[in-house]
Amino acid sequence: MALTKKIFCVGLTGGIGSGKTTVANFFAQLGITVIDADVIAREVTEPGAPAYNPIVEHFGQDIVTAQGQLDRKKLRRIIFENNLAKVWLENLLHPLILRTMRERIDQVTSPYCIMVIPLLVETAFSIDFLDRICVVDAPEALRKQWAAQRDQTSPAEIEAVIAAQSARERRLALADDLIINNHDLAALETQIKKLHSQYLQMASA
Repeated sequence: MALTKKIFCVGLTGGIGSGKTTVANFFAQLGITVIDADVIAREVTEPGAPAYNPIVEHFGQDIVTAQGQLDRKKLRRIIFENNLAKVWLENLLHPLILRTMRERIDQVTSPYCIMVIPLLVETAFSIDFLDRICVVDAPEALRKQWAAQRDQTSPAEIEAVIAAQSARERRLALADDLIINNHDLAALETQIKKLHSQYLQMASA
């Protein structure tokens, strides 16, 4: 699906627990549209959405909660332990997510948009609508702490996620811009406002 209009798009990524959501929220407060791949992934896997039935058929009824929703923790555990299952799920979800992202880019009214894509570096699918990549980086100890608090998961599960994600060095190598998140919100906001000014200039060029 081709875009019907051109919007300056910044891909925002970073490892688990790096603070991508906090950064995205700051951009949103500045009036910038934020399109989040994880939010879209949830939408397309809700009951009645395009990916729900294929996932249930593939993984079985054990993956469904008593309320009829996907048991996302169980599914996450399966794909971290089984690479074939992971590849199958990615092949199903990524085209749906990318298509939805393109549809939402066409609806953007802000000068540019932020595309939150946690697995931007890892994805095998071409994302040709990004003009710039911004990486959020944080000390590993803080990332583990924040991820544990947010997801209520064990240290072992967090270690598995970190191991499955691309190495920090690979993310940094792809970064056009870098945001350092060391738990100082004032410093974080300063970095984001500087980038905001930069992106406004680039979008209007």
